Amino acid sequence: MTKTAILIDGGFYRKRAVILWGEKSPEMRAKELRAYCYEHLKMKDGEIPRQLYRVFYYDCPPISRKVFHPLLGRTIDLGKTPMYQWATQFFEELKKQRKLALRMGRISENTANYSIKYEITKRVMNGSKSIIDLTEQDFAIGLEQKGVDMKIGLDIASLSFKQQVNQIILISGDSDFVPAAKLARREGIDFILDPMWGPIKPDLFEHVDGLKSNWGAKGDGPDSKYSLPS
Repeated sequence: MTKTAILIDGGFYRKRAVILWGEKSPEMRAKELRAYCYEHLKMKDGEIPRQLYRVFYYDCPPISRKVFHPLLGRTIDLGKTPMYQWATQFFEELKKQRKLALRMGRISENTANYSIKYEITKRVMNGSKSIIDLTEQDFAIGLEQKGVDMKIGLDIASLSFKQQVNQIILISGDSDFVPAAKLARREGIDFILDPMWGPIKPDLFEHVDGLKSNWGAKGDGPDSKYSLPS
């Protein structure tokens, strides 16, 4: 029996899930996340059965400060935005999930600001969009996470040194995990990366034992029933 821990970079998962399977309510996104994790436990013929040790979810709670919006010419109370309400409810839904542990960092409030989205900036620079045509939807709030990568690294090290699991599955697209992955592999841990069908750097292949993303490509996701083990 292979004992498996699943570690999720929450900010990465939420962004990729919207791209792959669209916007969802906090409750349905939480159920989807759990279903996605359990998909990793399904075995092919001849493979050693997997037992879930725990799902570790890493993210930051939303901030409620007021931030100036340059296009609107006024401050926005982030604590009253739909984004704040959605994230708060989403984390509450995750707390209800069995065998799921939240590992929360924090948002650096001093770096929070509205700026033009990258793809919109490119269009402005190449002349296909004028500055006077900018709308509120062309701006995004920039938020810097603190402590999330460190918590992921520490948990990988702890799980490996204590031999609490035989396998770690990391759902992330970040290359910052490489030192921790190398440490885990030296301790005999089978280290699997799930980039959720996103691109990764070619040299990352040498630092993991395998790649696996679930539910096929874009548009192919879970059904609405979310049949899960108890």
